[in-house]
Amino acid sequence: MKKRILDYRMKTDSLLEKNEPGTDWEDILNEHLVQISFFQHERLVHLIVTVIFAVLTVATIFVTMFMTSLWMLLLTLLFLSLLVPYIMHYYLLENETQKMYVQYDRMLAIIREGGSRTIKK
Repeated sequence: MKKRILDYRMKTDSLLEKNEPGTDWEDILNEHLVQISFFQHERLVHLIVTVIFAVLTVATIFVTMFMTSLWMLLLTLLFLSLLVPYIMHYYLLENETQKMYVQYDRMLAIIREGGSRTIKK
C-alpha cells in the first residue's frame, strides 16, 4: 500500500506540474476522487487496527505491572513491536491522503480557471 499511494501521488503531482494542454482534468479529477476514497477506506481500517493494538498494549502493560509474568512481559513486547509499525503506516496514510486533498483543490482550480483544458472536437 505504501508504494501504491506514494506512486499515485507522485504521478498526480507530475500531471499537475506539467499541466499540459489537452489534459482532460475532469476525467482525472473523477479518477482522483475514486483513489481518495480507496485510500480513505484503507486509512480507516488502519486507524481501527492501530487503536485496537494501542488499547491491547496499554492493557498488557497494566496487567504486567500487577501480575509479573514472563508471558505477559513477552506479550507486552510483542504488542509494542507491532504497534510502532502500525503507527508509522497510519501516519503515512494520513499524510498522503491529506496531500491528495490539496491535489484535488489544485485540479478544481485548474478546471475553474480555464475549463477542463481539453481539446474538444
